[in-house]
Amino acid sequence: MHDNDVGAGWMIVMMIGMALFWGLIILGVVWIIRSAPWASPHSGHGAPLEILDRRFAAGEIDAEEYRERRSALQGKDD
Repeated sequence: MHDNDVGAGWMIVMMIGMALFWGLIILGVVWIIRSAPWASPHSGHGAPLEILDRRFAAGEIDAEEYRERRSALQGKDD
């Protein structure tokens, strides 16, 4: 009456399809998170001029050294 072999075959195909579907969903989410701006090591907070500004604000370098390094980074010769 009922052919159980065909039903089992489709069930296996559906299970593989579902695993592929969820695998693609997970990979997509991981890709979106890794490509987000906040995840990048070179997003704006690490720019050379911003690092220099932070070092000057923290008192790690004096005003003269700050001006020299800033002009060097900007490509200006005073």
